[in-house]
Amino acid sequence: MLLPRLYDHLGKYLKSGRVLIIYGPRRTGKTTLLKNFLKQTGLKYKLESGENIRVQQILSSQDFDQILDYASGYDLLAIDEAQKIPHLGLGLKILVDQLPRLKIIATGSSSFELAGQVGEPLTDRKTTLTLFPASQKELLSVFNKYELKQQLPERLIFGSYPKIIKAKKAAKITFLNELIESYLLKDILELKKVRGAKLLLDLLRLVAFQVGSLVSLTELAGQLKIDYKTVARYLDLFEKSFILYNLRGYSGNLRKEVTKTSKYYFYDTGVRNAVISNYNPLNLRDDVGKLWENFLVIERLKHQKTLPLYANNYFWRTWDKQEVDWVEERGGKIYGYEFKWSVRKKVKPPRDWTSYQNSEFKVITPDNYLDFIT
Repeated sequence: MLLPRLYDHLGKYLKSGRVLIIYGPRRTGKTTLLKNFLKQTGLKYKLESGENIRVQQILSSQDFDQILDYASGYDLLAIDEAQKIPHLGLGLKILVDQLPRLKIIATGSSSFELAGQVGEPLTDRKTTLTLFPASQKELLSVFNKYELKQQLPERLIFGSYPKIIKAKKAAKITFLNELIESYLLKDILELKKVRGAKLLLDLLRLVAFQVGSLVSLTELAGQLKIDYKTVARYLDLFEKSFILYNLRGYSGNLRKEVTKTSKYYFYDTGVRNAVISNYNPLNLRDDVGKLWENFLVIERLKHQKTLPLYANNYFWRTWDKQEVDWVEERGGKIYGYEFKWSVRKKVKPPRDWTSYQNSEFKVITPDNYLDFIT
């Protein structure tokens, strides 16, 4: 299925004198998005792959004449898999500064972030779009609200990568298993010194069982028999690779708030389930609440990114176990959201939450979740 994406009209993000960078997890459709746009553009363009050794040599050379000759005569330069090019940011900076009318698109996986490829050289010279697995907002262009709600169990179990939306169950499992085995850790293993894929997967499995709970790095280190600092570094790599999202605790200056511990969520629930090899239906699981919380956290993030909606995100918890799953600090107010899979259970705001001025509280269930994330 060719799924319409929110960034399909890339032309509105293209500006002369700026590089448009599209990155995010592998297998989310960045190459497809780029090629579909190029088919429709009226610009004279040049499409290259960062895996091409010749392209690597030219754009990493820092040779002004060679780089400018390479791009001259074109309105648009598009580079796919651009993270493969050493010192790419410096090469793109030369093009932006010397050919200000040239438009540039570079797509790549999370290696951009891991390798620091484009950060400092392109300061104030880039626009960044992050392509996540399909959002519920994007799926509304294919299905209506009733159909999306009927598909909720599928999304919780198999996630939202575009390739699995309409695939058969066996094909979904094959895709996710292949993703775990061949793509998920590829950037980390290529660019950073780590002890190997097995240890990384063991750490991911431990985190997968703790989704929605406070995570102790000391406990993880003890279970894996590795150093605390190594665990912290690996978790940081997982964040930069769009595998895990780190949510910190909110502090409103109540002494009993938990603020120095994180919760971790997977950017895709299908990946989370693949890591622990559990594709069982919801009625045979004891982790539905965790999957629901993970799903809503990530869908809300996608919603914030695409609006855009600027907010500081947290969870809220006190030492006496009062808790709010998701907190947004924006516009001088704090908004608390509690995520409940059961629509029958009535939930009241925690006692101490009501002491905050300019605060709101809302419960998100399968009945009203689409209003929250679309």
